[in-house]
Amino acid sequence: MCPEADSDDAVQDAFLKAYTALPGFRAGSPFRPWVLRIVANEARNRRRSAGRREGLAHRAALADPSMRADASGPGPEAEVVAAETHAELLAAMNTLGDDDREILGARYFLDLSEAEAAETLGLPRGTVKSRTSRALGRLRATMVVGEVSDR
Repeated sequence: MCPEADSDDAVQDAFLKAYTALPGFRAGSPFRPWVLRIVANEARNRRRSAGRREGLAHRAALADPSMRADASGPGPEAEVVAAETHAELLAAMNTLGDDDREILGARYFLDLSEAEAAETLGLPRGTVKSRTSRALGRLRATMVVGEVSDR
């Protein structure tokens, strides 16, 4: 399954979970961080289970010769990403750890404030600020190394 379809499924499942959990929502609390936390948890769970499924598929392919024709390789991401800078950014983001991708995704891809990101990720605001700073530093270093090696 391509990452775009998997992310769409994760969001859809997260909204279904949010809908069923709506009676437990505390009145007066901000709704957006609550929903985004459910989405983040669903995405995290899917990422973990995808790793387990990939290992299982690899072991099954080794055991069953009929499955070896199904080569696992890069998905259609290269076809989807048209702009070169966008592709470089995605490649650099993929080199980062899960925590870095999560914090940068919340702050810049979802455009959450520090407070919203803190509530969504269940972290103190200062932790969000420091992790964002460190993750941006690692992303910059990755981008610079990538530019140097391309020349």
